[in-house]
Amino acid sequence: MRSFNKFGLNQNILDSIKELKFKNPTSIQDKVIPQILSSEHDIIATAQTGTGKTAAFGLPIISLTINHSKNIEGVILCPTRELCIQISKDLNVFSKYMDHYKIIPIYGGTKIESQIRGLRNNPKIIVCTPGRLNDLILRKKVNLSQVKYFVLDEADEMLSMGFKTEIDKVLNEIPVDRKIYLFSATLSEKVKNITDSYMKKPLIISVSNPNKGADTVKHIYYISNKNKRYDIIRNIIDINKDIYTIIFCRTRRETKEVSKKLIQDNYNAKVLNGDLSQNERDNVMNQFRSKGINILVATDVASRGIDVNNLSHIINYNLPDDPEVYVHRSGRTGRAGKNGLSIVFISSKEYKRLDEIKRLSKISFEKKDIPDEKEILNSRMSLLINKITSLPIPSEKDRESFKFLC
Repeated sequence: MRSFNKFGLNQNILDSIKELKFKNPTSIQDKVIPQILSSEHDIIATAQTGTGKTAAFGLPIISLTINHSKNIEGVILCPTRELCIQISKDLNVFSKYMDHYKIIPIYGGTKIESQIRGLRNNPKIIVCTPGRLNDLILRKKVNLSQVKYFVLDEADEMLSMGFKTEIDKVLNEIPVDRKIYLFSATLSEKVKNITDSYMKKPLIISVSNPNKGADTVKHIYYISNKNKRYDIIRNIIDINKDIYTIIFCRTRRETKEVSKKLIQDNYNAKVLNGDLSQNERDNVMNQFRSKGINILVATDVASRGIDVNNLSHIINYNLPDDPEVYVHRSGRTGRAGKNGLSIVFISSKEYKRLDEIKRLSKISFEKKDIPDEKEILNSRMSLLINKITSLPIPSEKDRESFKFLC
């Protein structure tokens, strides 16, 4: 493992890295950064979210595009607005000591006119969602003719969201001699179709086996009917006093039902689903990231692209239909070397689907017995006693005041 100083990155970038207190590159950074700097290969990199992918492609691309050109030379395509904004923020921090170097986010859900004005300021890198970039291409408001470096981040997520047509259109707009860097947690057939169609003898880099869950995550499952799942979730939350979790549900209706019960029982929970406006969604995510709430009840579609650190648990209220979706869900915990726990509820008829996830993702699941009512009651009573005994002992003055009140 080498230090960042050994890569040959621009000194201004190294100054930013030092200020961020990055010590040693992560595994994906150590493998990817020198390859991008060499500009010799297209790259397919398989890595979970939270492994340092943004710096792995961002640092070398910024370093390679420090010149006097006023053209867009780097394009980063990602699945969602939230991820687009986050990547753009990170890259701007990396390039903060470089004069007149601009990186801008391009995404939907906001007025396109302000983004068109931003493009007139000659950004070197644009970070985009597929739909909005295609809109700008159709309006002839963005010039991609000088793009040298093109990143597809979370490619499997973009393709599962149905952006294949938009990705094709963008790839046909950029020069044929560009370099393509594709990052994906899994290598599905849809991803392979993209790599076969557009990439030239790509170098394959992996920090884990493709389609495999993270080693830092423990996976357990309960066999339970839906009417018992909420009580088990409550027990899990009560036992783990510092829990920071996303509860995944299949439908909007289920997210509403589960979050409503949690809020009624005085838990710090919010719902995230497609019924929320963009402003409501942003407000919920700001509360969750700042830990104003510690429980988020979400659908897969609404949670795509969300990047939140230090999640302790992932709770799957339902088993997802697609094994890749489970890998993405569980990959949100157990990041940066920390341990995480992914919990799955299945019915007695869903063993085959769980076996399919085991087979395709190389994940081992441990079966847990459903706690009976006595265990749940004892657990809650123990927590209550701990809360009472942890209260400060009243002073003599407080005791006198209490006597007066009595």
